[in-house]
Amino acid sequence: MNKQRIIIQEMTSRELKNQVWLTQMIWVIINTVLLIFLVDIAEFIALFEWDLTEIVLYGCLIGLLISIINSWMIQVFPKETWDDGGINEKVFREGSKLEIVLLCLVIAVMEEILFRGIIQSVFGYWIASLLFVVVHFRYLKKPLLLVSIIFLSFGIGYIFIFTSNLLVVIALHFVLDVTLALRIRRKGEWG
Repeated sequence: MNKQRIIIQEMTSRELKNQVWLTQMIWVIINTVLLIFLVDIAEFIALFEWDLTEIVLYGCLIGLLISIINSWMIQVFPKETWDDGGINEKVFREGSKLEIVLLCLVIAVMEEILFRGIIQSVFGYWIASLLFVVVHFRYLKKPLLLVSIIFLSFGIGYIFIFTSNLLVVIALHFVLDVTLALRIRRKGEWG
């Protein structure tokens, strides 16, 4: 059993969720500092376009499609190929649906502001996409999860290039996370 799994098993669901919330607060601080020093605020605000067609078509529907593909992969491949060390199960199998939805929303907003709104806008597609993969380091030792996060990262980055709309990629990220999280809550585990 690896060290991460042991640590996760020793933590309660609440303790792990608190760590996730703490991580999101750290993202708020990082995002704020980077916005102050690297980004033209007017250009950044212009990235939030309320184009409902784009949000639904390129955000929600693609997020659902990716979620369906992930669910299929979970059914087809053995658990050891997609297991993230028990983190997602522990975070999402307990708690209210509202708590899960809020957590998924905050994660989607914070990560997409950082990786697409700031890093991709300032440093480019490749750097933002690669950093997104690296930040999801718990997937790096699992080939199936690694391939999935690489495709997801570069795909979201491309959709941001195509739409120039942060709301689209936030919607995509949120729909993907919340559908998988609610699946875990309903079934007690990924599968």
